[in-house]
Amino acid sequence: MPGEARKGESSGPAPPAYPVPLAFVFRSRSKDEKAPAAKAPVAESASSQSSPRDPEAPKGRPTPKRAAAQSQRRSVMNTPTSRKEAAKRSRAERRANMEKQRQALASGDERYLPPRDKGPVRKYARDFVDSRFCVAEFFLPMAVLILVLSLVRVAQLQNIALLLWLVVIVLIVLDSVVTGFRLKKRLNERFPDEHRKGAVAYALMRSLQMRRLRLPKPQVKRGERP
Repeated sequence: MPGEARKGESSGPAPPAYPVPLAFVFRSRSKDEKAPAAKAPVAESASSQSSPRDPEAPKGRPTPKRAAAQSQRRSVMNTPTSRKEAAKRSRAERRANMEKQRQALASGDERYLPPRDKGPVRKYARDFVDSRFCVAEFFLPMAVLILVLSLVRVAQLQNIALLLWLVVIVLIVLDSVVTGFRLKKRLNERFPDEHRKGAVAYALMRSLQMRRLRLPKPQVKRGERP
């Protein structure tokens, strides 16, 4: 049966006549193929460095002004780096603002006055009250006097103190009504287009204070027209 075995062997698939070497399938790129790809970016960067930029060509972004650049650098320098430093800086700014408000209340500077006292309407209301005598501004000294009289163990003095108290209250109410009516009329004539809400109450509260204790300080003399 050797003949049959040789016959079976010859019937199988014949091996290829020119086998493909494995080195050709798994070979790496040669140096000649890598060289052009590696040289291309180098050549581009060299050409970009060698060719100077036209000074008149646009830079792609606007040049910042000197003042804007300085303010930007100053803001970066003043930016707090920690929470403790930020709290310290906010306290310093608050003290500076309070000092400015205190000086403004003494001098009448409109720039640093509190919002309650700002505006031409509030200024006119203050000047209107400061330019005239108000019964309400003598309320505190008269109240002290009435209190002293009421503490004395004399029936007549206590009756006088009670009567003075009633007279003072009536005079303050009447004077406040007249002052508010006149002030409201003047405000309507002078500031028809301004916001006047609360100005009369603001002036009446100021009239309850003694002249030397009023803040902002009075800017007009008594009897002077505001």
